[in-house]
Amino acid sequence: MTFKTSQIKLIVILIETNFAEEFEMSDSSAAGTALITGASAGIGAIYADRLAKRGYDLVLVARNEDRLNAIAKSISEETGRYVHVLPADLSKKSDTAHVEHILKTDSSISVLVNNAGFGSVAPLLSADINRMEEMIGLNVTALTRLTYAAAPAFASRNEGTIINISSIVAIGPEILNGVYGATKAYVLALTQSLHHELADKGVRVQAVLPGATATEFWEISGMHHSNMPDEMVMRADVMVDAALAGLDQGEVVTIPPLQSGIDWDNFEASRKSLSQKFAHSTPGARYREKALTPAI
Repeated sequence: MTFKTSQIKLIVILIETNFAEEFEMSDSSAAGTALITGASAGIGAIYADRLAKRGYDLVLVARNEDRLNAIAKSISEETGRYVHVLPADLSKKSDTAHVEHILKTDSSISVLVNNAGFGSVAPLLSADINRMEEMIGLNVTALTRLTYAAAPAFASRNEGTIINISSIVAIGPEILNGVYGATKAYVLALTQSLHHELADKGVRVQAVLPGATATEFWEISGMHHSNMPDEMVMRADVMVDAALAGLDQGEVVTIPPLQSGIDWDNFEASRKSLSQKFAHSTPGARYREKALTPAI
């Protein structure tokens, strides 16, 4: 069979076009892989969508396998990214250990989004202590173990991003349940410490502090977000987009509902200034004076 010159040129163009398309699809790890916990709904599912659209393959972690599969199918069909579903209950040590192993051994993973967690609106003294212990296990212990699995791996490659979902209650513990606020304050403090230690190792770390956000969080916590004024509640997709904008701008702490970033800058400057005033071998004068005056 012989071909005319024009036919040969057309065949070459088709081959080159097809090769480019196949390369684009096969080069599925150009941006790396993002592992997202609590990815079956709400904030986690939106992070999955947004990161896939930024070119990341995904590992989606949550308990509800059916939901994960539905999200994975939708994202994969829309973006062409590879999406791996990993059903896991991070309140169980064995499941957490499995995710830790993946973070330690899969060198394609360059982003960890620690989103899994739950809260409570119950007053501290009215809350079920067993439920509070479960909250600490998920919000604090599991998050810490996954972070400790990812951080050394990222540092060894001199690149990687850890996004920890905290909450505005981290700096406003009076707002909701006290144990919930304490867990999120831990997440904030851990993130700031990680940034201090890892910034020069090529690892970006960000704490995201959402305010009231329209997700299932509120129902699980004991109050639907519809009970709050509309002007207080942010859509989940708007929150995630703002958080990613903060990441792009290099923020260590991103508070989407805070209208002026200067307010946070001032708060941080005051905190850091105060932290430099603790290195004294004697207590403050106010305590020395009290010690000389018996209480009775």
